[in-house]
Amino acid sequence: MRFAHVVPDGADDPQLVLVESDRATVVSDLFDGAPSALQELIEGGEALLERVRAGASSATWHPLDEPVFASAILDNPVTIAIGLNYAAHSSELGLKADAAPTIFTLWPGSLSGHRHTTTWSRSLSESVDYEAELGVIVGPAARDVSLEDALDHVWGYTVVNDITARDIQFSEAQWSRCKSFDGFTPTGPFVVTADEVPDPQDLHIWTVVDGRTVQDASTGQMIHPVAKLVSYLSRSATLLPGTLISTGSPGGAGYSRDPQIFLRDRSTVTVGIDGIGELTTFCRITD
Repeated sequence: MRFAHVVPDGADDPQLVLVESDRATVVSDLFDGAPSALQELIEGGEALLERVRAGASSATWHPLDEPVFASAILDNPVTIAIGLNYAAHSSELGLKADAAPTIFTLWPGSLSGHRHTTTWSRSLSESVDYEAELGVIVGPAARDVSLEDALDHVWGYTVVNDITARDIQFSEAQWSRCKSFDGFTPTGPFVVTADEVPDPQDLHIWTVVDGRTVQDASTGQMIHPVAKLVSYLSRSATLLPGTLISTGSPGGAGYSRDPQIFLRDRSTVTVGIDGIGELTTFCRITD
């Protein structure tokens, strides 16, 4: 199943919709007490998801057209990011990929949606980069889970662009701030349930900046695959339902190119994962 948060015309708050091909239905209209946000749906567990699935058979569907998307993830417990999880990316940044994953968190205000405009000040950074990443969403709470059982705790997947101010990244020991400017974590437009992705390590992932393909890889190139990340993170703390894990970016970052490619005023960047979706962000730089 495929879900998104869409802001209806004239409304302020996003609604959770179920998407099939080029049509959608509002989930909260399916039955009394149906969830209006993805976080509610995830927290409701498998029983609530099955009620939504059953309700969809008699739903009223509408053309998807060109909706206003909100972030695919809203009000989640935490967003955990994984750095240096592809050998090509760690090498091009001149950083060593450790035996254990590099872990940091992203601030809630960084979440943004498909076709939103992300704005930052030139005085803060002129070295803003793109990073296509597979987003993993936790379903059943995970605490000290085994590698073999880890994927049973994945509710679904989405697309993430882990936008990064490289100059700040290399001037500070911790990476949260350089990746957490307002709007620096676009997600979506869709979340697909885990049953739609038989193997998270067999997905084509790519980025196009201003019409040029700059990243083109497979999630099979991850140093620490999804199951290992879920198991590893769950050893020290419970991963709550709705936790988003952004699993790292493949090679091809703008910082490493000659000449370098950074996001400019009025740049358009699209990151995509086959079978999950394409996520576009518009860029504006202020003085």
